[in-house]
Amino acid sequence: MSRIITLRDSLREAMSEEMRLDGDIILMGEEVAEYNGAYKVSKGMLDEFGPDRVIDTPIAELGFAGIGVGAAMNGLRPIVEFMTWNFAVLAFDQIVNNAAKTLSQSAGQFRCPIVFRGPSGSAGQLAQQHSQTFESWLANCPGLKVISCIDPADAKGLLKSAIRDDDPICFMESESFYGLKGEVPEEEYLVPIGKAAIRREGSDVTIVSYNKMIEVAKKAADELAKEGISAEVIDLRTIRPLDYDTVVDSVKKTNRLVVVDESWPFAGVSAEVGYEIQRRAFDYLDAPVLRVNSADTSLPYAPTLVEAYLPNPTKVIEAVKEVMYMKA
Repeated sequence: MSRIITLRDSLREAMSEEMRLDGDIILMGEEVAEYNGAYKVSKGMLDEFGPDRVIDTPIAELGFAGIGVGAAMNGLRPIVEFMTWNFAVLAFDQIVNNAAKTLSQSAGQFRCPIVFRGPSGSAGQLAQQHSQTFESWLANCPGLKVISCIDPADAKGLLKSAIRDDDPICFMESESFYGLKGEVPEEEYLVPIGKAAIRREGSDVTIVSYNKMIEVAKKAADELAKEGISAEVIDLRTIRPLDYDTVVDSVKKTNRLVVVDESWPFAGVSAEVGYEIQRRAFDYLDAPVLRVNSADTSLPYAPTLVEAYLPNPTKVIEAVKEVMYMKA
C-alpha cells in the first residue's frame, strides 16, 4: 500500500521511523525543534522525541557540525540539518577534515555514522550566496557519500539507508521541491545507496540528471516525444558512489548522452559522468557527450537572468537535437 505525500513529509517519516527504532539517533540544527524546521521538515518531532533528541543550535554551522562529528565518534548517530548547504560551507572543515577522515585516520578504530542534510541549489530569487550546488565539491572528498534526490519515495528510502550507514553522508535536498508530492509506500522499505533509477525508458538518447534538474529532464523528454524522439531519463540519486553501470547500459542502447546538471560546468558532476562514459562506452557513442549546466558565473538576482542562468527544458532539447545531428 502507498499514499501521496510531500517530500518534506517523506523526510520527516524517515527520520521519525529511524529515531523510534534507535535511541542513539538525534536531530540537531538551526530551528529544527521549537520552530518545527525552517522548511517544516521536522514538524512535530520535538513533541515526540523531546529536547534531548531534537536539538536547536545557534547559527554556528562549524560549531554544531563539530559537535555532531564528536557525538558520532562516541556512539551516537546524529542527523545534522543545515538551513541550506550554502551555510554549510562554514562547516566544511568538520565535514571534510574530520567526518570524512575519521575512519582512515584512526586506522579503523573509529567510525563516524552521521548524516548532514539540507537543501542545495537555487530556489528562486535568492542570489549568489544562497543558490549554489555543492554535490561535486563534497563528492570529490574520499570518505564521504553524497546523495541528491527529490522524489519523495526515494528520499525516504535513501534517508533511512543513510541514517543506518556507518559512514558520513551528505544528503542534498531542494528548497523548491519540499512541497513536491509523490507516491510513498506505507510499509517499511529502504532504497540502496549507489543505485540510479530509470525514470523513463527510451531508445534514441540518454538524459542523465539528479535532484530538481531531473524534473527539467523529464519535461524535455515529454516534449521530445511529441517530435518522435525517445529519450531515456536516468536519475542518478547518489553522486558518490555513482552508478555508472546503469548509465553505460543505457548508452549502449541509445548511443547518445546528454547530462543535465545545475552545478557550474567546470569540474562538476556532469564533467565526471562525461569522462567516465567516454572511458567505459566510447565505442557505443555516435556523438560527443553534451552537458547542460548553469552558467559559469554567480547566480544573478533579476528573474530574467535567473531564467537565463539555469538549465531548462529548451536547453536540454537543443542539446538532444545536437547529439542527434538534428540541430539547424
